Amino acid sequence: MTRILLVFGTRPEAIKLFPVAAALKDRGDLDVRVCVTAQHRGLLDQVLDIAGLRPDIDLDIMEPGQSLDRLTARLLTGLGEVMDAERPDRVIVQGDTATAMVGALVAYYRKVPVAHVEAGLRSGDIHHPWPEEVNRRIVAPIADLHFAPTETAAGALRRENIDPATVHVTGNTVIDALHWTRARIAERPALAAGLDPLADRFAGKRIVLVTTHRRENFGGGMENIARAIARIADQPDVAVVFPCHPNPNVVSVMDAMLGDRPNIARIDPLDYPHFIRALDLATLVLTDSGGVQEEAPALGKPVLVMRETTERPEGVEAGTARLVGTDPDRIVSEIFSLLGDKAAYSAMARAHNPFGDGHAAARIAELVADAHRR
Repeated sequence: MTRILLVFGTRPEAIKLFPVAAALKDRGDLDVRVCVTAQHRGLLDQVLDIAGLRPDIDLDIMEPGQSLDRLTARLLTGLGEVMDAERPDRVIVQGDTATAMVGALVAYYRKVPVAHVEAGLRSGDIHHPWPEEVNRRIVAPIADLHFAPTETAAGALRRENIDPATVHVTGNTVIDALHWTRARIAERPALAAGLDPLADRFAGKRIVLVTTHRRENFGGGMENIARAIARIADQPDVAVVFPCHPNPNVVSVMDAMLGDRPNIARIDPLDYPHFIRALDLATLVLTDSGGVQEEAPALGKPVLVMRETTERPEGVEAGTARLVGTDPDRIVSEIFSLLGDKAAYSAMARAHNPFGDGHAAARIAELVADAHRR
């Protein structure tokens, strides 16, 4: 049978690829192998456990404070050895990580065709998001199957002279993952019961869910975000739930500037079911994450994006998301404008989510199988 090797290394990749792995395996006509690099160890394992996905190969490549140079070098040699041993007929990578970029490059060195899930996202600025924007652009000319989540992403690939016959609009697999996980929580509430105390603590308050971890916001940007969070939480009827990313560039700033405030719950990173429940509890979301810009609108939650640009402009165009940068005055103003204006809030909450219908993984599996029937 055709051997498919999925390569991923971070929590967002795992979330967006576990539906694809399941759809490929369900077919029965493909030999599906899973290699994780563990670029993010603990956060990755949370998703693997929930999805019941057991990797066939685990490179366990994470190191504290690892530079991008060292990470890339270790990925090159480690994934090279994996592909020489596995001899796949196709490699599938997802998104914009170092693992995705290097996985595509190593496959190219061996003339193995590459499929790119979530292809075509572009901000137009190679430093925002950094280094993800360039990682995506490196994968594009290598891949021969491009699974674009939206028509906007597909159009970006065509403008870069990618063969239109290789570009397929599938929707984003994160919506598949979200629906699957919400269904599991409904069946087994204990999966997300860890947030029960928090729900009780902030009952009657409007909750702002905050996530921040982008490299380009390290330093002054992160300090500005902390200032904004503190001002938001000063309002007695507003609470902030902040699953704090473990990166020291985030933790050290938040420790120094936020301390202990009664209306801020700074908690450990959440596994995926608890994160989905946190989205359900939230009134709105303040984030610099890419994936959250796709997930929150699927639950009718307005998203304020703490970046100057986004590679997901569809959300901004549809009205589900708004770019607010990292100026604390702007962030605070936008938050309280939405919280104080029911019509403005409703317009964002009810806007059409442009990122998918929950069936992207099945489309991708069919396209992959079809490519190897010819």
